[in-house]
Amino acid sequence: MKLISAKVAKVSGTLGLAALAVIGSPSAVADDAGWYVGANVGQSRAKIDDERISNNIIGAGFTSVTISDDDRDIGYKVFAGYQFNKYFALEGGYFDLGKFGYTATTVPAGTLNGTIKLQGLNLDAVGIWPITEKFSAFGRLGANYAEAKDSFVGTGAVIVTNPNPSKRDTNLKFGLGVQYAFNESMAMRVEAERYIINDAVGNHGDIDLLSLGLVYRFGAKKPAPEQVAVAPAPVPEVVTPAPVPEPVVVRRPVPKKVSFSADSLFDFDKATVKSAGKQELDQFAADLQGAKFEMITVTGHSDRIGTHAYNMKLSQQRADTVKAYLVESAGIPAEKITAVGVDGSEPVTKPSDCDNVKSGKTASKVLIDCLQPDRRVEVEVDATKGTK
Repeated sequence: MKLISAKVAKVSGTLGLAALAVIGSPSAVADDAGWYVGANVGQSRAKIDDERISNNIIGAGFTSVTISDDDRDIGYKVFAGYQFNKYFALEGGYFDLGKFGYTATTVPAGTLNGTIKLQGLNLDAVGIWPITEKFSAFGRLGANYAEAKDSFVGTGAVIVTNPNPSKRDTNLKFGLGVQYAFNESMAMRVEAERYIINDAVGNHGDIDLLSLGLVYRFGAKKPAPEQVAVAPAPVPEVVTPAPVPEPVVVRRPVPKKVSFSADSLFDFDKATVKSAGKQELDQFAADLQGAKFEMITVTGHSDRIGTHAYNMKLSQQRADTVKAYLVESAGIPAEKITAVGVDGSEPVTKPSDCDNVKSGKTASKVLIDCLQPDRRVEVEVDATKGTK
């Protein structure tokens, strides 16, 4: 019977664990770098090697074996990570894959019940593929440090000599998933992962976890506007003769309110200043040299195409970009510039101007061209003329 118990202890290690990886399509993600935390819960599944269990029990002197499996459970994980850019993150956490088992009924009469519990820590490198502004796909590859706790109970003719073996080991894990960002702070993800596991009696296998989770992102950093060296355009000067005997003094008029066409500053539906737009902003900054001013207000305007929420966001982004450019390129103190977006609520065109332009679900190019004057960025200076 001692030989039987030794064989049974080894057989129960065949609670080897293999499964199916589900491919999804994931970055908040977003484009921003920063810290995040989250949690997933879902179904874990193991493949129990019934054939190996039966062969080992029969090899130990039994004449017949029937096996029933319990190969599914609830698994979960909690994690924290740092996203370095919109394509790469490093993520670590704790996982609990659940409990799996089998019951083998033997002839001569007896039973063997075997179970395994799995939990541990992981560290993964995560590659991210941004698909849209809110939707992204991701893949992960990393290591798991798992603790396997086995439990074996024999009845009748089956005797177990080592009922509670356990083992800790490090192996690979990998997975795929998709993520949808509700806003800059909160996102939902669906993913499939495979954990390669060694159990407590020398067997190897896999466990799959298909799960749904939430991710919370802490403050994110926006990418700085692309900087391209552009020679400043010549600035016209107004020469005002001073009363005799004072010498002639060159003064620059302080611009009161300047309206820049959004199409000259940005590509359509974008918020990054292009080269031609930088020339216009450089000229405006040059006009402010030598002048005293109290405050500059930058207002972004969109046309009426699109939703209110989207246009508000785009208008604000464009105003923020112009403010950042004036601060970085012209050295204007940031506290002296206010940036606001006002959607398309203050159009230059009248509704009747584009009545003859038809558009379907997607705005036609003709309508976009007709509403071009509405897409603009206005810069208003509250200034006192004079020199520094």
